[in-house]
Amino acid sequence: MIRVGRRLVAVAVVAVLVLALYLGVTFVQVLVASRHDDRGQADAIVVLGAAQYNGEPSGALRGRLDHALELYDLGLAEVVIPTGGGLPGDVTTEGLTGYTYLRQHGVPDEAILVEVDATDTYEALSAARVILDQRGMQRAILVSDPYHNRRLEGIAREVGLDAAVSPTGAGSDAWSLGRETVAVAAGRLIGFRRLSGL
Repeated sequence: MIRVGRRLVAVAVVAVLVLALYLGVTFVQVLVASRHDDRGQADAIVVLGAAQYNGEPSGALRGRLDHALELYDLGLAEVVIPTGGGLPGDVTTEGLTGYTYLRQHGVPDEAILVEVDATDTYEALSAARVILDQRGMQRAILVSDPYHNRRLEGIAREVGLDAAVSPTGAGSDAWSLGRETVAVAAGRLIGFRRLSGL
């Protein structure tokens, strides 16, 4: 009985150590990815949604849109796709807020393709892939905050989206990096689509 108890304790300790190692390695990968900008020529720039307030972009969303404008002005893509739905009671969506902001900053209407239904990153990238496929486009530059890079890469692979990431200049705090570490670790184990549904 004592031997069985010791074996169970040993198994539990090993399991905790393996989990800690897995999370530690994933954290390092998330941190390293947050410092990479893989911008290059593409068919479209996909802007991941963030909060908006009655059509006014939050600081995070404005930072993403400004970065997309920078990439667009550099001629890296001819189309910008702002993404994101709304919450119950919202008068507009993240995608439409992005559309309005881009138009106000000189992007022509025909160069903006809007996605307005996504409630999370997985849905946004899945929808972006459909939009690209429908127009015979292939490669996208994904714009979000730096801490998001590793998960964006994982989801893009899962949905079959040929993409590079180009983050904003925003900082990545410990909380954001930690949250992303858990999300990336879980997504690799159970799939990002399943994680999106949880």
